[in-house]
Amino acid sequence: MYKNIIQQAENFINNETQYHLGFLPIEQSNPKTKHLDKIFEKSCNEGINTLLAVDRDLTILAKKFLKDERFKKMENSIYRALINNKKIIFSGCGATGRMSILLESYYRNYFNKIKTENHEIYKKISCLENSVFSIMTGGDYALIKSVEFFEDYQEFGRRQVRELDIKKDDVLIASTGTGETSSILGTVIEASDRQACVFTLICVPARIPMERLERSRTAFSRENVTVIDMPCGAMAVSGSTRMQSTTLEQLIAGAALEKAMNRAIYFLTQNRTDAPVNFLNLSIDYYQEFKNLLDALEEKNTLSSIASYIEFEEMIYKKQGLITYYADDFLLDILTDTTERSPTFMLPPFCKKDDNISQQSWAFVKNAYIKNKDIWKHCLGRNLRCLDWNTRAYRQMGAGKEISSKPPKINNSEMMKFLIGSEIDPQRLKTPDNAAVYIGSRAESAAEIIKYSAGQYKQYKNFLINKKNTDADFFIKYKAPKTPLRLFEHLAVKLLMNIISTGVMVKMGRIRGNWMTWLDISNKKLIDRGIRIISELCNIDYRTACIELFISQKNLSLIPPGQTRPSPVQHTIERLKK
Repeated sequence: MYKNIIQQAENFINNETQYHLGFLPIEQSNPKTKHLDKIFEKSCNEGINTLLAVDRDLTILAKKFLKDERFKKMENSIYRALINNKKIIFSGCGATGRMSILLESYYRNYFNKIKTENHEIYKKISCLENSVFSIMTGGDYALIKSVEFFEDYQEFGRRQVRELDIKKDDVLIASTGTGETSSILGTVIEASDRQACVFTLICVPARIPMERLERSRTAFSRENVTVIDMPCGAMAVSGSTRMQSTTLEQLIAGAALEKAMNRAIYFLTQNRTDAPVNFLNLSIDYYQEFKNLLDALEEKNTLSSIASYIEFEEMIYKKQGLITYYADDFLLDILTDTTERSPTFMLPPFCKKDDNISQQSWAFVKNAYIKNKDIWKHCLGRNLRCLDWNTRAYRQMGAGKEISSKPPKINNSEMMKFLIGSEIDPQRLKTPDNAAVYIGSRAESAAEIIKYSAGQYKQYKNFLINKKNTDADFFIKYKAPKTPLRLFEHLAVKLLMNIISTGVMVKMGRIRGNWMTWLDISNKKLIDRGIRIISELCNIDYRTACIELFISQKNLSLIPPGQTRPSPVQHTIERLKK
């Protein structure tokens, strides 16, 4: 057995060098958070401040790139696409894939809102309604559950571009923090081949992946591809691009879309003054508003409130309990962070309604008012776009034997098995302790949760983000500017959820220093990251760490389904430390 394991390890070391990414700054350890676990142990408030200090570094980059000629080119390209009936497509994988879906949903739900509030205005701008789309590696299903190894295949991204029928003069905006994700680069190459106008947002200097990685060089060297490289350095939690990298990309991509929307709507309506208050905002300073948001999060009372909530959630988990978040306007934002806890911290993923074997996810998210059959269309502003590729399709795309011989079930019907609608899930009420937590801006929604769920949870809490405290259990005083996409409201929720999930996981012992040692190795990039974490924390060379990780992976594969399976990275570290 061990001979085979060593052969597998040697194969990864010698033949998968394009996925050895320790040379990327974004994959390295941030000196500001090097002792994050010790800081949180000393003071939760100080730990939160440390995380926000890394977010604060983004303001300098935001100021610079919001004035960059490449940003203006992207905004102008989106504007031209809008008024010429072309498509704008956001593309990503993992955190950036969920961000892409979020941006599309913000856009579509804006038009749903205008249709209700001012039908006369809606008639003038309805031609823009179906202009924005998203591509997520793994399809919409990956919004709620990671699809293993899909990001390793360029052809998967290319096929998704073909299925959306991207054409000449459409605009593709692809986001990959590391600048090397194969599936995303596949969307770049295919869209470029189809003569679309392509932009790629990355958070490392473009020259680094281009010098070392053939796939990056091939994609970025194309004449109709504009690379907007925004080097933001290491993440607060090493390698966790769900944090600062995706925050910066969401700000920049969202600002470009919102500014282009404002211009297109202004053009079509001739600046109608009887529009709703959030109809147009032509003068917003995105850099200043991002600073204002961080200022609000750094307020003393806010820090104390977030810290208290982190300790509350930690207490629930330590009692073997479960958290069920409730949300209205921000359900997808909260879902995004909650989904990403599974691969990042090796937590149980979300369970389908017909799964009576698997352990329930520590946290989940639901809507209190809308039935499951309607919830996805309500949140996304469109019908589901999951993937239903068969064995033949996977073979044609050159997928590995494991995927093509048994295609993953990631279609629309499987997506509907996750009960994020208003139906009570009895499985989440069986634990010794459980809590329903509303997160959003509406105090009345928090009260309604109890009414709709018939008081079945053992505890109810609310965490409000608005300009006035209305006796909330936890509160952030923040007044976001009114803009079409409500971009800063969504960013506020994103930053809050990043802080909560990171803080809770630090206090639960799932982060050492600033390394996420409870990491799932569900693709080649994460295998490499796991090896580097083991090498760093156990003071051994890369090859030895690789072999030891593959040994742990083999040992843990023998654990029967339904039983708790620890992270192979954490398991390896503990085994070697002993």
